[in-house]
Amino acid sequence: MPQGCDCKQPSTDRYISFKGIDCDGNASRVMACIDRHMAIPGHGNVFWQYFMKKRDGGSGPRPDDLFLIHSNINQVRELFETWDDEEAMRLLAQLEEECC
Repeated sequence: MPQGCDCKQPSTDRYISFKGIDCDGNASRVMACIDRHMAIPGHGNVFWQYFMKKRDGGSGPRPDDLFLIHSNINQVRELFETWDDEEAMRLLAQLEEECC
């Protein structure tokens, strides 16, 4: 081994494995934030109606939460930014960094 080589692996490294990363749980938490916003009158629009229908499998097979969020990450980010939801933005950034 070359001198000065620090070969310790971080506890979460998506490029090595998903060991120690709860991607499904994190996606569920982000989806709960989306659900919270959709329950507030005025927070939805035509896109979000489509998104929620797709989530329920209304236009084909029901995608898992991680895939659906990843496929629409910019719209999800915009929703949270529009309504100044810092906690949801933090969860989304973590999900994107670790799992997408």
